[in-house]
Amino acid sequence: MKQSLPGKPDSHAGSRSVLGRAVISGTVGGLAAAAAASLAGKREDDHYAAPLNATSHIIWGDEAAYQDKPSLKYTLTGFLLNHASAIFWAIFYEKLLGRGESRADQGALHPTNWNEGPLHDSSNIASQARPMLEPILDAAAVTAAAYVTDYYLVPKRFTPGFEKRLSGKSLFAVFVALAAGLAARDVIRATKAPRK
Repeated sequence: MKQSLPGKPDSHAGSRSVLGRAVISGTVGGLAAAAAASLAGKREDDHYAAPLNATSHIIWGDEAAYQDKPSLKYTLTGFLLNHASAIFWAIFYEKLLGRGESRADQGALHPTNWNEGPLHDSSNIASQARPMLEPILDAAAVTAAAYVTDYYLVPKRFTPGFEKRLSGKSLFAVFVALAAGLAARDVIRATKAPRK
């Protein structure tokens, strides 16, 4: 087994850690986005599977956008493509903008007990909110980059496909769900972090 030199971190362990975190946050984000798309599909078109089916247009072509019923060919393919995309964007969230596992711990500047410490000092309130705001803002930035990339930079064949079956309002909800899913673990950690 390869060991790192003293004082030098093992770069492979760090990348596995980022990938492991991305699989978790991407899975939560992908499930949240798929649920939002399915619910919107039911509300707008009376078919839960239609938006996920449309995502499979990347593989099956435009005929996928016209499929309403759940199927292994269209729905499962669309779900897996959406899931892979969410994990891809989660890597950026975890690596580029997130600070990984220590994010919540670094910002845990809360008093041990709300009845102790300085009384509602505005700088103290800002420092208390920061651990929860950082992952939310990071996820919003990554999701905005995903939207721009998906709808303005890649060829139409590689767009998510949701736009083929959902309104702009519902499409916005899908991306909000993705951002919420990406940030969920870090926000929960920030709320449970030991208060100092």
